[in-house]
Amino acid sequence: MADFQAAKDIVLAYHAALDAAEPDSAARVLAGCTTPGYIWRGYHPFGELTGPKTVAETFWAPLKTALTGLQRREDIFLAGTNEIDDHASTWVVSMGHLMGLFDAPWLGIRPTRKIAMLRYCEFNRIADGRIAETAMYFDIPNLMVQAGQNPFPPQTGAELVQPGPMTHDGLLTTAQPPEEGETTLALINAMIADLGQWDSGLGLSEELARSWHDDMVWWGPTGIGATYTIDRYAQQHSGVFRSAFTDRSKTTHLCRLAEGHYGGFFGWANFTARPTGGFMGMPATGAPGEFRVIDIYRRDGDKLAENWVFVDLLHFWKTQGVDILARTTEIGA
Repeated sequence: MADFQAAKDIVLAYHAALDAAEPDSAARVLAGCTTPGYIWRGYHPFGELTGPKTVAETFWAPLKTALTGLQRREDIFLAGTNEIDDHASTWVVSMGHLMGLFDAPWLGIRPTRKIAMLRYCEFNRIADGRIAETAMYFDIPNLMVQAGQNPFPPQTGAELVQPGPMTHDGLLTTAQPPEEGETTLALINAMIADLGQWDSGLGLSEELARSWHDDMVWWGPTGIGATYTIDRYAQQHSGVFRSAFTDRSKTTHLCRLAEGHYGGFFGWANFTARPTGGFMGMPATGAPGEFRVIDIYRRDGDKLAENWVFVDLLHFWKTQGVDILARTTEIGA
């Protein structure tokens, strides 16, 4: 039985130190918790950064300066070995919101002096007692909506600050039965096989019902939105997405894992697809676009019940020739 507790303790200590740090001490905290060659992958406009000092000065110090009193409100915490490298590496996953008072501009987004919640999910690879690699995706457009700078046309799903699991049991700080994680990972893999082929011969709702409960919840990113039940998910996202794109590449992940009833994955990029129909209220370009995605799942019995989704839509639209962030923040500047 794999023991993930030491890896979890490393990330818990890192979070405690980072959350307590002032902006000008974030670099010191990262230097003490990460490797010198630390790799950090983040949402556009950050991309891939190397080294704790660069990550602290580029991301954490500016964010902590903008969102004062920054507080981590964690909903899901788990660990596991990475199926993609034949379970050679151990990763720890954290998901929730970073909450603070939006007191100073960040990325051109205007401060509100009110509570702001930044959705996040991070995968941390542990090596030799330190964090060697992080994929941290966050929903910048969701923060923009909170600040009154909605960057997108009306979306097909619902816009809201998203809750954690309905069961309130997502913080897996103690060891879980290994067979539960194996079951969760097998179900996620079956769902991926259906999701990636777009040609099952079944109706979309019937295909989805192979892996999902009828009352599933898909907590999608701002620009697409959240949906509830298989039928509404098919109407408000999955069917819309499939009709908008062709030439979807095979799915590729850098990490895929599960522990207990929770699991997930990320890629860089997960897949490419070519928009030939309208998407998110904007016309098709016909140019291949990259989708960088984190998905986190909750299994209930033999099917999936909830899915929290982080898609770097700012990066996708940049591949389509549109700088959404710059276009939005320059209005009225």
